[in-house]
Amino acid sequence: MRGHKPHEIDGDQAVNWQSLKTLFPYLMEFKGRVGLALMCLIGAKVASVGLPFLLKNIVDQLNTPNQAAQLVIVPLALLIAYGAVRLANVLFGEIRDTLFGRVTERAMRRVGHKVFEHLHSLDLAFHLNRRTGGVSRDIERGVAGISFLLRFMVFNIVPTFIEIALIVVLLFWQYSAWFALIVVVSVVTYVWFSVVATEWRTQTIRDMNRAESKSSTRSVDSLLNFETVKYFNNERHEADLYDQNLAEWEDARRRNRLTLFTLNAGQSFIIAGGGTSAMLLAAYGVANGDMTIGDFVLINALMMQIFVPLNFLGFVYREMKGSLANIDAMFALLDVKPSVEDLPDALALNVQAGRIDFKEVGFYYEQERAILKGVSFSVEPKQKVAIVGSSGGGKSTIMKLLFRFYDVTSGVVLIDGQDIREVTQQSLRQAISVVPQDTVLFNTSIWENIRYGNVLASDSEVQQAIEMAYLDSFIAQLPNGHETQVGERGLKLSGGEKQRVAIARAILKKPKILVFDEATSSLDSDAEKRILSAMERVRGDYTSLVIAHRLSTIVDADQILVLRDGVIVEKGTHQQLLNLNGEYAHLWSLQNGSQQQKLQ
Repeated sequence: MRGHKPHEIDGDQAVNWQSLKTLFPYLMEFKGRVGLALMCLIGAKVASVGLPFLLKNIVDQLNTPNQAAQLVIVPLALLIAYGAVRLANVLFGEIRDTLFGRVTERAMRRVGHKVFEHLHSLDLAFHLNRRTGGVSRDIERGVAGISFLLRFMVFNIVPTFIEIALIVVLLFWQYSAWFALIVVVSVVTYVWFSVVATEWRTQTIRDMNRAESKSSTRSVDSLLNFETVKYFNNERHEADLYDQNLAEWEDARRRNRLTLFTLNAGQSFIIAGGGTSAMLLAAYGVANGDMTIGDFVLINALMMQIFVPLNFLGFVYREMKGSLANIDAMFALLDVKPSVEDLPDALALNVQAGRIDFKEVGFYYEQERAILKGVSFSVEPKQKVAIVGSSGGGKSTIMKLLFRFYDVTSGVVLIDGQDIREVTQQSLRQAISVVPQDTVLFNTSIWENIRYGNVLASDSEVQQAIEMAYLDSFIAQLPNGHETQVGERGLKLSGGEKQRVAIARAILKKPKILVFDEATSSLDSDAEKRILSAMERVRGDYTSLVIAHRLSTIVDADQILVLRDGVIVEKGTHQQLLNLNGEYAHLWSLQNGSQQQKLQ
């Protein structure tokens, strides 16, 4: 079956640590900044480890009977040095964060842009199956995860372990192996407990994220389709479904809060035990005369210096796990491969005349159910060819195959003799304009929605397209003219008005081939007449393929194809098909009445 399932993080799925390797190239865009930030990091850590030793000397000097001048000068010099080192520690840290901030922000921008661009490169099958709210949340959480990893892991986790290693060596060298052992045991126990407890919490975090995505998806889907909700009086039903999603989210949040309490309590117990043990040993040394008051203060400062970032390390690790899971979910979107891809040696489509050929085209979404079965027809340059038939017969599928939303299962589609599978999708779609049955507009002005057909078009070209689509009189009646906002998905406009905007947008693109997918199905008689006049006005400039529901709109077609169950059962002009008294004549009779058929 074609299509892709929305990505979800499985509870038992291991976090992909390769995501870190994927991020590395994004750091190298600012190598100089990264190097300077690392130098500032080293300077900050040297100053940080040196502070407790300065503090020890200050206390010892103040606690030692000396000459009056020395009693003032030496501690004063040490205090000034202490203040300078502390200031250097803070400044180095701030400079480091400022330098690396640019690196982080650029990496977030590059990755976010790459994912967004990739999503637009995926085929129609993916977008028909995706959940907009869930995909949006995957991107948001993934980009936020990159910010966290680059800012905290690179410049906090590794430096913290370096600082701990330096302190352990200094304690072992200047004091006792017992102090070093207390630090090592405390750190190892803390890290082990944090890892085990965080792994235990991972399922809860994923449940919470999944519930949040589910509720977000539900709310977006419901609000996007609020008209349907109101048509069937299902406001209460939608609210109840959303509340069920919120209940799952609430339960996941509660379980997450309880597991977080367990983790924090265990970490606090380990920190308290290690710090108390070191202070008791230091107090014992002072009582025995083996250590000074300054040594006691030094040990206290070093233990706090270890455990403050270590406590922060627990938070970082917890968040890092969640961030890696979120980044993995975002990168999983990049792993989705489109089923429609350009060949490595694909050339640009060269359209001169605009001839279209379908040769023995077969297509299915599911192998058990064929949509098109050996369809063959040709559209000569500047001709207008219409395709009619009952719903589900494959009419719109022909348009999607021509636009290469899907590749044919068998046969070939040619434009000016070129197989569309062998040319670039960009050049193919540049040559075709489509006026879809369901016109969706952006939440901006009418003018900008029309200009979307060619964002480089001049104002005069946009105005000309407006006039050709008979929109000028309608726009003139609006209080804000062409600056009128159309609302989300164009909901402030009627169906007919939206379709006329879509036709103007298609004309502005100046394609070689123009496809109308039941483009007049929502128009009243007067609007339909104007649109048909517009279509007739531009008919000689384009090769036109019209997928029609209203047969009255295609009576002037050069050729009409009647499609039934994926097979062309009749073809000819309007009058020829009426004379056959077959499928087309039956459809005409249903729409126009038997008397009108006789008059023909």
